[in-house]
Amino acid sequence: MTTPADTAAKPRVPLTKERVFQAAIAYADEHGLEELSMRKLGQELGVEAMSLYHHVANKEEILDGMIDVLVSEIELTTAGTGWKSAMRNQILAARAVMAQHPWAPGVIETRKTMSHPMMKYMDSIGGLFIDGGFSVDLIHHAMHALGSRVLGFAQELFDDSEAMEADPQLQAVMLQQMTAEYPNISKVVAEIQHQEESIIGSGCDDDVEFAFSLDLLLDGLERARDVA
Repeated sequence: MTTPADTAAKPRVPLTKERVFQAAIAYADEHGLEELSMRKLGQELGVEAMSLYHHVANKEEILDGMIDVLVSEIELTTAGTGWKSAMRNQILAARAVMAQHPWAPGVIETRKTMSHPMMKYMDSIGGLFIDGGFSVDLIHHAMHALGSRVLGFAQELFDDSEAMEADPQLQAVMLQQMTAEYPNISKVVAEIQHQEESIIGSGCDDDVEFAFSLDLLLDGLERARDVA
């Protein structure tokens, strides 16, 4: 037999900033950041959009909070196993977080101030360099050289993913058209295609290319430290 207690409405979970940010992340992951709005976020949380303004000033504060949540999820490492290994592990840990939320790098690039979670993360990066024996001046140069890579992403000059995913016959025609006018870059494209078709090669893998460039930078910074 159903009792009044069984049919009573369940208590509403209080709305907090944390709930707003987590719901916004989940919505952006599922629908894309461009679809995120105060109205749609309110619907996801079961409240009117105006209720959100009791917790956040505007959408920009929500974007800030979303990034703070993600940066706080990056596992911090120590230099116990060597600064370079620790730095590599931490940056690749950041990349793993960013890979789960493809919209995040674009948001980070638009932020104008550094929040506490971001400052804490950057402080950990600085700590790894200090533990590795880097001078303050070289740390400054290293931060500029690494740029967004410290957060696990790099801004590519061009996005060629659609071209690389095109039909093989179409790719062959495109390459043939390029070869006469652009012989040098055509050799590179042809080699990438050959690697993708082979068992040994891995082709143009974003994670492989990111790790390759990261290792080059860390090796170069280590040499700069040793000759300083």
